[in-house]
Amino acid sequence: MPSRALPAVAAAALLLTLSACGSDDGGSGSAGAEESKGPKSSESSDWKSIVKPGTTSCDYTEDPMGASKEVDQPEKTAQYTGKVAATINTSVGPLAITLDADKAPCTVNSFLSLASQDYYDGTSCHRLGANPGFELLQCGDPTGEGTGGPGYTIPDEFEDSDTFPAGTLAMANTGQPNSGGSQFFMVFGDTQLPPAYTVFGTLDEAAIKTLQEVGEAGVAEAGPDGTGAPKTPVEFENITVG
Repeated sequence: MPSRALPAVAAAALLLTLSACGSDDGGSGSAGAEESKGPKSSESSDWKSIVKPGTTSCDYTEDPMGASKEVDQPEKTAQYTGKVAATINTSVGPLAITLDADKAPCTVNSFLSLASQDYYDGTSCHRLGANPGFELLQCGDPTGEGTGGPGYTIPDEFEDSDTFPAGTLAMANTGQPNSGGSQFFMVFGDTQLPPAYTVFGTLDEAAIKTLQEVGEAGVAEAGPDGTGAPKTPVEFENITVG
């Protein structure tokens, strides 16, 4: 852990510029996606059973940076409505989440599409923020360096009233409009950020506690903003729904 917390405003500004491109030292040192142990996400759930198509049209735009792991783009019409229960099974234990497809239909549509194609299987969370006021774990990049994405971008679905208390699940972006992809962050302590990141779900209390333990172990090697790869590796095994 850094001995001194960054001011919340400085931390927020750094997230804006680094959220989809890793740390200034050229990467966190995390390994890229590896072959996941156990069953794949695509084999672990009945993905068709949770489909409840809505009417929202989603403008997914091709990302000139290309895909870090080849996947098909999601359906252009959001395939889910209401709340969707899911579990991210990781090396530190299961993380139960609830996705809000009414609040962020295009984001949830993309997340579940990627999960059902095994995109997140075998990936490592590359960035931990463990200072008071900035407590989150960023995941979702197959390269493990904070530079990867699925080959397309997602429209923003944030609101001016959005806040980031412990238990928030939100999308990372580059700081540019509509620049989210596959990377997201899980908040385990009340975090001060501007409402510029799409909130698309929540974590349960047990998941928050698990991530707090990861946070307490600290950062392996902190970058200029005090964040870096977690000392306790967090690797995704698979994602299940229902």
